[in-house]
Amino acid sequence: MSASIFTSILFISFLMIADPLIAEAKVLIILMDEEPVFSFKSKQARSRKSNSTLQWIEEASLAYKERLRTSHDVFLESLLQKDTYSKLYSYSHLLNGFAVNVQSKEVLRTLKSAAGVRAIHEDVKIEKLTTHTPRYLGIPTEVWPTLGGADSSGEGVIIGFIDTGINPLHPSFTGGSTARFTNSSKFKGKCVAGEKFPSTACNGKIVGAQYFARAAIAAGDFNATRDYASPYDADGHGSHTASTAAGNHQIPVIANDFNYGYASGMAPGARIAVYKALYTFGGYMSDVVAAVDQAVEDGVDILSLSIGPSSVPSGPAAFLNVLEMELLFATKAGVFVVQAAGNGGPSPSSILSFSPWITSVAASIIDRKYNSSIILGNGRSVSGTGLAPPTEGEMPYRIAAAADVSHTNTTSVLEAESCQHPEHFILSSARNKLIICTYSFDFEYEAASIAAVANTIQKIGAAGFIIAMDPDIGSEQIKGATMTMQVPAIILNSVQSSRALWDYYNSNTIRSASGQAVGFAARARILDGRQAFFTRQAPVVASYSSRGPDVSNALLQTADVLKPNIMAPGSSIWAAWSPNSEGDPSIKGQNFALVSGTSMATPHIAGVAALIKQKHPRWSPAAITSAMMTTASTFDHSGSPFLAQLTNQTAPATPFDFGAGSINPAQAIDPGLVFNSHFEQYVQFLCAVPGVDEGSVRRAAGTGCPTKRRAWCSDLNTASVIISNLVGSRKVIRRVTNVSSRNEVYRVTVRQPSGVNVTVSPQVVMINGNASKHLKIVLTAIQATRTYTFGEMVLHGSRKHVVRVPIAVYVSTSLKS
Repeated sequence: MSASIFTSILFISFLMIADPLIAEAKVLIILMDEEPVFSFKSKQARSRKSNSTLQWIEEASLAYKERLRTSHDVFLESLLQKDTYSKLYSYSHLLNGFAVNVQSKEVLRTLKSAAGVRAIHEDVKIEKLTTHTPRYLGIPTEVWPTLGGADSSGEGVIIGFIDTGINPLHPSFTGGSTARFTNSSKFKGKCVAGEKFPSTACNGKIVGAQYFARAAIAAGDFNATRDYASPYDADGHGSHTASTAAGNHQIPVIANDFNYGYASGMAPGARIAVYKALYTFGGYMSDVVAAVDQAVEDGVDILSLSIGPSSVPSGPAAFLNVLEMELLFATKAGVFVVQAAGNGGPSPSSILSFSPWITSVAASIIDRKYNSSIILGNGRSVSGTGLAPPTEGEMPYRIAAAADVSHTNTTSVLEAESCQHPEHFILSSARNKLIICTYSFDFEYEAASIAAVANTIQKIGAAGFIIAMDPDIGSEQIKGATMTMQVPAIILNSVQSSRALWDYYNSNTIRSASGQAVGFAARARILDGRQAFFTRQAPVVASYSSRGPDVSNALLQTADVLKPNIMAPGSSIWAAWSPNSEGDPSIKGQNFALVSGTSMATPHIAGVAALIKQKHPRWSPAAITSAMMTTASTFDHSGSPFLAQLTNQTAPATPFDFGAGSINPAQAIDPGLVFNSHFEQYVQFLCAVPGVDEGSVRRAAGTGCPTKRRAWCSDLNTASVIISNLVGSRKVIRRVTNVSSRNEVYRVTVRQPSGVNVTVSPQVVMINGNASKHLKIVLTAIQATRTYTFGEMVLHGSRKHVVRVPIAVYVSTSLKS
């Protein structure tokens, strides 16, 4: 699925076009002026608190919802002829609008000029890019016991997954004897039965499941035989993310008849709500927006998404695109939103999750490794990878290059060397030998696969295979390297290891005058590659994980926002899969898969958020994000500062690689202080974005700017201080809230960014239980660095709370210059 060794990363992308008349659009998302149901309901609850029952408010809200949906139909019927459009969705809960499939530019012009239309967005294609971790994060010993044990951890919290669906028969999701799972009274979602998804699939663990495919069907991409017109997961990715966040506890991980250990979700007691809007081919934004709208209306507590733009959206600000706005309204409704940061690393400003109301997740490499070795006949051991069994017995097997045991009439030598077709081989020559196959450009471009190699080796009766690198590729990132195999195999994922093999083979192979191999004296045996070992050099920022600094627009102007926010394990993650997967041939037929990406890191944070939500059900989404950020670790298990993978090396990592740090669940459930923000503050943030006028904010958010505006985006009350253009000095105010009932005294220390003097007052602050205090932070430029430099503010509490706030500053002009 991906362009690197970190395969099976599902990261969804779309391109927004600001003016629908630029292209021949077929599906449009039309936003209307009237407020959506959530805003209506909130106003009713505030204004009628004294004389109205909750039942009255619910009934009024339902009536308003029906009126909005009817108004959409009336609006279209009054403007357009029936054969020129078809309405796909009415959006009513977070947004008031609809998705409509239109046939001509004339229809577009009519809609654009119609009264009551707030904004028009063109729908576009969404594309794919893309066990041990609870213990690695300290959850079983430090978090689950405080919440009543593993099976109760996350109890009462519902995580909504906007993904490829779910495999309901997987043991990670089955109810079985776990009778504790009951439908939450607050959740109003439904279970849509369909092919491979019976009504019994919603067993209390899975509390709701729906699918959204109207735009995909209208575009002609949806294939019911392949994609399933039901919430069933035909890809595997949705099952993987759901089980990582909330899968059942202690499930055996068995792949190709080998037990790789036991898997648990971060919050095994949490419930799962499925909103399938992605398919084997990807999906469409209008389907995704419908899924988010429905999830929030149903009553999910957390939304986990692996979606984002393939590039920075056009328009005055990335923060104003329709998905970012939809997620802003989700946070307004009290839903914690977590999103993959993107897989565009290690390039700077490759972040694809922009807004401060979204918790954006970077991916790290964990301490578990799988290595394999091959012992050559000359005694040399060569290392590689491969989740494969060893060769049988202690005796070495003869080695043969694929080209040396193939028919001479094969179409090309290169085709034989890739080992894709059993018919190319001379069976009597290949049987019981270790076959050397070459990883060529065909593998890079998916014209060949390691899964096909394994299939070929089984069919020709060979003892196993060795994948050697084509020296012209020179890459250590091999597609399919993490697939589990039934035959002995090793992948030599470096040119140096491959060269050592070839030198040994060539010096021990007898050839005729014509160059044909007539004697095979080279021998080797492959060791077991399925046994994990553990290091202390973790976490390390994964090379593919998208990097900051955050950008505010397509001109790549940097923003006063820390992105990513937090880092979690994302590389080589074992979790549930769908055996019917059409997404990755190397994993087809398996119930578990070992895959990597920020998509894998994201559900770790969703699961930890469920643990925090269970402990603190009244906390806002911003408070949960703050708790994670201020308690995160910036040191690896050996006590050294984090490193980040680059293309061919590692380097010291910065907050633009890992955000505030690596998630520390045990500390996050008891952070001491939090930095809170709400919808009104986010609107003020939007109004302070350079180049954004009030009209743009009103069209996107449905509300204008306050009379008293914030001067800078850095004024938003977040658990970080980011200044993308410091000229002279700037004052930043942060409001901290003690989330404990006990008073605590905090002492402030600062590590200064290079070229900046930072003062904080007061330096000693006593905060009563459940009270708030303000901190004044003054940043003064003392040297024009013309690059970002990093520091931190740390508050040390008298009750042992430690609150870390990263600082990043770009000094354009100092007071002395």
